[in-house]
Amino acid sequence: MPDAFVVRSIDEIRFWSRIMKEHSFFLRLGFRCEDTQLINEANYFYKLFEGIEHKSHALGLDTDPSSIRQFNTEVHTAVSHIWVFKRKILGLILTCQLPGQNNFPLLVDHVSREANYFRNRLEELNQGKLEPLQDAILDENVFFLKIMADHAKFIGHLLDPSERKLVDQAREFSQDFDQLLFQAQDLSSMRPQSQTQPLLTQFLDQNRVSVKSLRDFKQTARDLIYACKIKSIIHPLLADHVFREAERFLEIIDMFEGVLTASGKKRE
Repeated sequence: MPDAFVVRSIDEIRFWSRIMKEHSFFLRLGFRCEDTQLINEANYFYKLFEGIEHKSHALGLDTDPSSIRQFNTEVHTAVSHIWVFKRKILGLILTCQLPGQNNFPLLVDHVSREANYFRNRLEELNQGKLEPLQDAILDENVFFLKIMADHAKFIGHLLDPSERKLVDQAREFSQDFDQLLFQAQDLSSMRPQSQTQPLLTQFLDQNRVSVKSLRDFKQTARDLIYACKIKSIIHPLLADHVFREAERFLEIIDMFEGVLTASGKKRE
């Protein structure tokens, strides 16, 4: 039976290395022609994470845990460097040193938060630190609900203003996920204990319904963009990128519900 540490590490790296690679591409698209240093740095990180992604797919689930632990360390270093790059870009934008570039400050902050999430996950895996279930549920949902709310905002601003119905839908999703995020933050501050499992189950069920709706909206938008049936400045790869992150969130919700159900049966 494959080692759980190996399986989890490879899964995280396969997913997030592709995300980091695509972040490099999106940031590069937003730079001005004269931003040659930043463009070169973005190209460097694209190739770096492309290599990490390829290596992760070449590794088998029977790989020795010590080799995976070393790989996690190497990837952690790469992620830390791209996080610094992203925060540098954000600083340049906020201090008006890149006038005319096309990366929203919130988008740059968004991609840096994802890098920080990835490197923290690699640290947790290598150190063998797993949060208590209730903490993990709340922390993951606070993180991903913010990500989903950001996506809705980006979509709304990158659609052509004449796409009024889609813009309105994106705005509604933004407001919905802002409210879900506030609710998750409130629940997180309360830190419910195991005896409040029904509360956590209801919380996950509610989030799943909203995430599925947003996922379907993203899928429709992605397909329309690929077919050139809507007007926007959304790159087709970006449309697929945000769709995959919604899918990832749904997988995490399903995983948590499965664990909650199993733990509930054990107590009966």
